[in-house]
Amino acid sequence: MRILVTGAGGLVGRAMVRVCADAGDQAVGLNHKGLDVADEQKVNAAIERERPQLVINCAAWTDVDGCELDPQHAQEANARGPELLAAACRNINAQFITISTDYVFDGEKDGFYTQRDQPNPQGVYARSKLEGERRAQTAWARTSVVRSGYIFGPGGTNFLSTMLARARRGERLQVISDSFGTPTYARDLAKQLYRLGQLDLPGIYHVVNAGDGASFEDFARAAIEIAGLNDQVLENVSLETLNRPAPRPRNSRLRCLLSEALGLEPLPFWKDALADFVATQAREESTGRLAVTPSPVGRGLG
Repeated sequence: MRILVTGAGGLVGRAMVRVCADAGDQAVGLNHKGLDVADEQKVNAAIERERPQLVINCAAWTDVDGCELDPQHAQEANARGPELLAAACRNINAQFITISTDYVFDGEKDGFYTQRDQPNPQGVYARSKLEGERRAQTAWARTSVVRSGYIFGPGGTNFLSTMLARARRGERLQVISDSFGTPTYARDLAKQLYRLGQLDLPGIYHVVNAGDGASFEDFARAAIEIAGLNDQVLENVSLETLNRPAPRPRNSRLRCLLSEALGLEPLPFWKDALADFVATQAREESTGRLAVTPSPVGRGLG
């Protein structure tokens, strides 16, 4: 299968290209310089040139606070981009998968969010992502939306790797203790995206690693324990004390009902995936390549 991956320079995009290549497919990865997904002319030209059978959109602007301060750019990247890609896929009858976010929910629910729950996005980032879902589905019937969250893995910027490096130096770290989500390893997400592409069943899917979810404090303590470091460096803080421009849901845990109902194997338990990430990071640090992952404070992991 010929597969085009947009946003190939990002956390999930890199993993996606690797998964496709490992499966023996012809994978074409385009980063932002290679394709601005909000540029209709360039999108149409790229799709027509590559003629993929499947397009997986990993491109997004995930800076939650940045989106709040620049709504127009958020709309271009997160709403218009998926719509243009879906329309271009329609023109050549290619399947389209786009990644969305757990932030489309308001966080007021006590348990897990499923596809049956009504989205209620609270900030510009979240609203732009939900609009992108809907525009893409309207533009092309062969569209699948995959919501995920708390994405981590090699590549990207910031939280886990920086946290571990600072913990090794004995520096104190503030971690949010009252905001909960379901951690998702980028590599595992990419593998499930690939499997969904083989099924070609349009719909909305929730894809996260298995487990009851975690706060960022839980996440950080687990990483420090796996790395064999001292968790006394962690200081718990409340989401409210951060005083950030954009709102965040207190609970955005997702349940993967539909994908599992289709017979897809659940992703590994998130702590097992985290252990794999920490081991990968240690190997890359030993060769001078730092594996990093998005920040829970500055970015929306969608």
